[in-house]
Amino acid sequence: MADVEEKTCEIEKQTTDNSQTNCVAESKENEKQDVNENEVVDGENSTDAPKKKKKKKKKKKTDENADEANVDGETKTDDVEKITDKLEQQNLDGETADGGGDQASGEGTKKKKKKKKNKGPKQQTDPPSLPISDRTAKDRFSSEEKRAETLEGTARKLINEKGLEAGLAFPTGCSLNHCAAHYTPNAGDPTVLQYDDVCKIDFGTHINGHIIDCAFTVAFNPKYDKLLQAVKDATNTGIREAGIDVRLCDVGEAIQEVMESYEVELDGKTYQVKSIRNLNGHSIGPYRIHAGKTVPIVKGGEATRMEELEFYAIETFGSTGKGMVHDDMETSHYMKNFEVGHVPLRVQKSKQLLNCINQNFSTLAFCRRWLDRLGQTKYLMALKNLCDVGIIDPYPPLCDIKGCYTAQFEHTILLRPTCKEVLSRGEDY
Repeated sequence: MADVEEKTCEIEKQTTDNSQTNCVAESKENEKQDVNENEVVDGENSTDAPKKKKKKKKKKKTDENADEANVDGETKTDDVEKITDKLEQQNLDGETADGGGDQASGEGTKKKKKKKKNKGPKQQTDPPSLPISDRTAKDRFSSEEKRAETLEGTARKLINEKGLEAGLAFPTGCSLNHCAAHYTPNAGDPTVLQYDDVCKIDFGTHINGHIIDCAFTVAFNPKYDKLLQAVKDATNTGIREAGIDVRLCDVGEAIQEVMESYEVELDGKTYQVKSIRNLNGHSIGPYRIHAGKTVPIVKGGEATRMEELEFYAIETFGSTGKGMVHDDMETSHYMKNFEVGHVPLRVQKSKQLLNCINQNFSTLAFCRRWLDRLGQTKYLMALKNLCDVGIIDPYPPLCDIKGCYTAQFEHTILLRPTCKEVLSRGEDY
């Protein structure tokens, strides 16, 4: 329709121009006639009969020219109207044939231009289908990453995150099945939580460096209920046995006795629930998740005694496998060495990354997703350099044999002079 309007406007302009030129010509002829008449009146006897005849002839010619111009203008306007009618009819037929279009209003119809939608960055599907190369570090979030980000985002809001004064104490662990601890998805991880998975959620918060560390296990399939019950019972036993002047080895012995009294049947096969003997609880200090003392979950640990006003993370791990974990899979957890001094660095990127870690995490644990969140890019070589010189310690995932299942429950306690307070206890667990 826009093309039709432009054509009609051009034709109308041509007709108006023609009519204006004719009018100008008529006005000039009339002015000449008036001048000649005045000259005749003023000259009186100077005018002759032949001149009058010429004037009459001129008048006739101008009248004839004006009539011809008017006829031509009328025919042109008629042609314009016919052309516009035909074009409008063609456009109307085309719109009806296409099955839509805007309704005619007034003399013509105006078709609204469709606004082009601005396409944002490509987002990953669930389950993932978008290649990693098509996404930036922040956009490369898989299903497991989104769950971790959701949990961490909720914790940040509840704790009212404020730099190193308040926030998350370490990355949210989402260890699955045979992986017992220290797993959180890195950018681009394709892992998706399934119905038959056993997922350990291990998370912590802090205020001014005072850390709360707790964990629980999620299993959708009820066949794992006995496994979860064994580990939860063992954790509660450890809390009950803990106290001022209690030997740490005695707590571990009580935990193992309860844990290994349970059995679980999986797919027609019975497994004894075993305590993972190279995993244990630990004391907690300001800005230090592992403050030095360990709380074993098997018999034969240290004879060190618990002391007043100490914080402890009582955590237990049960497994249907060997009951022993080893480093496996890609590392995601990192933490600055609490006791490291000044170490000279030659690589500029390593200096910049260490400065970022000091400002945002200090000696608290962090993960690669958190570096992505801060806008750090191309930092893997610098991070490896910091690990090689001993400033940063890597904590790879800890796994039992493949095909087995592990579970975890954990609470943080404070040994007060007259009682022990379970700081992380809630209505749910």
